[in-house]
Formats: sequence, structure tokens, C-alpha cells
Amino acid sequence: MSERSIKVEGPGLLTLLGVAFIILKLCGVVDWSWWLVTLPLWGGLAVVLVVFLVAGVVLGLAALLERILR
Repeated sequence: MSERSIKVEGPGLLTLLGVAFIILKLCGVVDWSWWLVTLPLWGGLAVVLVVFLVAGVVLGLAALLERILR
């Protein structure tokens, strides 16, 4: 049995949602602030920031625990 890989190309869900919100805002359908309209476009950056935050907290707690146990 051969292995099959699925390759997905094109814009992601958050990008499509962001573009849809921008179109709705420009057409006057929604009366949201631009911050809310562009929020889906910030999804990737938010994930990266959360990963760095969690890693920083874990490393900080590990360093603190090491100092306590010495």
C-alpha cells in the first residue's frame, strides 16, 4: 500500500474570513471597527505569541525551581 500525502495550497480559513469581513465593511453591511474587521488576519501572529509566552513561562518556572532546589 502506498502512502498518500495531502497538500493543501491557497489561503487559509482566517485569511478568507478576514477578506470577507473587509468586503462587508467596505460595502457598508457591517458597522464594526477596523480592529475587529482585521482581527482574523492577526490569527497567525497570535498563535506565535502564545507559543512564545508559554515557553517563556515554562523556562522561567524551571529556572526558579532550579534556584530553589540548590
